[in-house]
Amino acid sequence: MDNNTDGRDSTKGSSLEQPLWRHSSPKTTQLWEFLQRVNDRYHNTFTTYDELYQWSIANVEQAWGEIWEYCGIRASQPYKNVVSSNTTMFPRPAWFGGAKLNFAENLLFPTQHVDEASPAVIAATETTRETVSWKELRERVKQCQAGMLAMQLKPGDRVAGYVANHTNALVAMLAATSLGAIWTAVSPDTGVTAVLDRMVQIEPVLLFTDNAVMYNGKTHPVLPKVKEIIASLPSLKGTIIFETVQSMGAKDDGHEWAGNGYTYTQFVDMNPSPPKDLHFEQLSPDHPVYILYSSGTTGAPKCIVHGAIGTLIQHKKEHILQSDIRIGDRLFYFTTCTWMMWHWLVSGLASGATLILYDGSPFQYLSSGQSVKDDMAMPRLIDELRITQFGTSAKYLSVLEQKSIMPKQQGLTLKTLKAIYSTGSPLAPSTFQYVYSAFGPNINLGSITGGTDIISLFGAPSPLSPVYIGEIQVLGLGMAVQAWDYTGKNVSASGEPGDLVCVKPFPCQPVQFWAADGSGEKKYKSSYFEQFEGVWHHGDFIRFNPKTGGLFMLGRSDGILKPSGVRFGSAEIYNILLQHFPREVEDALCIGRRREQDSDETVVLFLKMKDAELYNDKLVGDIKAVIRKELSARHVPGVIDKCPEIPVTVNGKKVEGAVKQILCAMNVKTSASVANAECLDWYREWAASH
Repeated sequence: MDNNTDGRDSTKGSSLEQPLWRHSSPKTTQLWEFLQRVNDRYHNTFTTYDELYQWSIANVEQAWGEIWEYCGIRASQPYKNVVSSNTTMFPRPAWFGGAKLNFAENLLFPTQHVDEASPAVIAATETTRETVSWKELRERVKQCQAGMLAMQLKPGDRVAGYVANHTNALVAMLAATSLGAIWTAVSPDTGVTAVLDRMVQIEPVLLFTDNAVMYNGKTHPVLPKVKEIIASLPSLKGTIIFETVQSMGAKDDGHEWAGNGYTYTQFVDMNPSPPKDLHFEQLSPDHPVYILYSSGTTGAPKCIVHGAIGTLIQHKKEHILQSDIRIGDRLFYFTTCTWMMWHWLVSGLASGATLILYDGSPFQYLSSGQSVKDDMAMPRLIDELRITQFGTSAKYLSVLEQKSIMPKQQGLTLKTLKAIYSTGSPLAPSTFQYVYSAFGPNINLGSITGGTDIISLFGAPSPLSPVYIGEIQVLGLGMAVQAWDYTGKNVSASGEPGDLVCVKPFPCQPVQFWAADGSGEKKYKSSYFEQFEGVWHHGDFIRFNPKTGGLFMLGRSDGILKPSGVRFGSAEIYNILLQHFPREVEDALCIGRRREQDSDETVVLFLKMKDAELYNDKLVGDIKAVIRKELSARHVPGVIDKCPEIPVTVNGKKVEGAVKQILCAMNVKTSASVANAECLDWYREWAASH
């Protein structure tokens, strides 16, 4: 490894050896300042992150109160108490009762002063660059807000985006949440069926959409899909079209949009008396701001509703304390608007960071006015836009590793880069070493983990802690995470694998599940609190390193699938099979497979055929084609095979967990009661030979 510092030895793969990185001056960090503040106020003598962390989970109210104050939450009324219960997690306790605040106001007006003329957003695509100052961003949100007021948008209304990651998407979200509406978004590369599976449930009143998007040098029209979508959303009062690709206009098939379709220019001009100043509806801290979607193993995707203060205080804690992000830092995450990391990224405004938004292929770069293929596109963007914190998926870093891309050795300085963040799936040990070799020795490589369910992190970076190969550095402050075996025994200290649980309340618990039929509370409980009564069960297998305190992610323990970090449920695949292949397929089992030697998860689809002779290459191709069209390319299984039988419980429910453990070669016991357990032998033989 080049520039080998801190005694690193690239030949040693064990996390028990020398760390890959330590902060050169940890006492200059905001986290150290926060630690000293806690010491002074509570008469402690802490010197390590672990001591501060243990205090934070033992003193729930004091810890979150201190985080509110240090990180700076803008509120028009102060809170009366931090949390209504510091022991109960279900029903969900209320946080910061008595306070009044607005989520968008906290993002647009950080408590620490920012220069109005400095950039709030730099948006990049394969062919364009756009810089938006703080003053300009506020003005654009005010214009969008005026259009929403003309459409009589009210607190609690749902505003949906079928949008890529650009400034207009950010503006629409900020305008919606400024008025107390709830924002939800789905990436425009998502198929109509998958969009409607989500949006039909929440009944949006406004839909913002791109006319088209560009990816990998090609233009992809969006409006034909939008026409199908709005036909199934009678709740819509208006569809607003961003002319994201100028050459496409706001037309489809040569016909102007009629009725409730508006260009964005028409929308912002429709208010005859726009407000002089931005309005921020002052609301309770747990007022909903976002709906994200998490697919379970049965039924439609669940609509997870996240509240203002849980989202805001978690993100500010993770940015300011865990990541040491400061005013003027330039924060980037390669993400779509669907993924929770987009929400994490845009909250960077609340800490005074400049957001770097990117839409396009990570292997296309704007050079001499042209978009060209370039494996170094994102490293070049780091230098060009002076990015300080660069976030991406583990899959992307793995691809760079496989291609032997070495930015520092290929002429880039990367002199502004302070940290690289990786999530979506576990980062392979070899990739840890690759990152330090390719990007330099002085960056905090933060392998992080959390999820859609909490819109934030359980496992986080820490500038006070070393980075060890293969490990997530620390648990985030206030997040009382443990590894439990299937009996509910805490096995964290032993280093054994177990289920990720959180045993104390935390503010980013969803405020509810959206369900018009009143089933939301039941779904909420079954999603997180049925496996272990009263304790948050997240659905991930983990284990701790007892010597370092680091965390290893071992994959999902439920039916959620995460190929390349893209999260969806097996039910989405089952629904497609039921709809399109009822004559051929009797039943199916969809499993995410990731073994220790694998760099990514592979989706494996087993088909129980009505007649074995109906299984052939054409059927496999047809299934993949329909899934690609109806859902997305990311949903297409990597392996499709036929099987003789599907394991079920005595009640007839599919047992995905047992097969997953077999395929992933995990030595984790299952509590599943399999009625036809003998069929598991077939899956063991299949796993051994594939």
